[in-house]
Amino acid sequence: MAHAKTSYVCLPCRASYKQPYPGYHDHERVCPRCAEPLIHVGSAFAAPKRRDTAAWRTLSVLLHAGVRFHKSCCGGPGYRPRTLSEVRERMAYARTTGEPFARALVRRDLP
Repeated sequence: MAHAKTSYVCLPCRASYKQPYPGYHDHERVCPRCAEPLIHVGSAFAAPKRRDTAAWRTLSVLLHAGVRFHKSCCGGPGYRPRTLSEVRERMAYARTTGEPFARALVRRDLP
């Protein structure tokens, strides 16, 4: 039986790689193209197309805020914004209310 895999992302290369889950004695994963460290994004991640720069910018904001795409007990990772306008809307909400950026970014509906 094959071991489960999870996704890693290289933002400078705009590339996603499926690799085995990190183990206790694992080393830092590096991009095979540029040798930069890969970011562990989770097993429920679907990569945008490489030429879709707006989607990769959105993904970059999410990852730098600490949002990941791990499966929850009920299926998927929950809501994640897909466009820069959704990200801007949620970031503005976070600034006005004082809510942490990571929590505001994964909020499906804004009050």
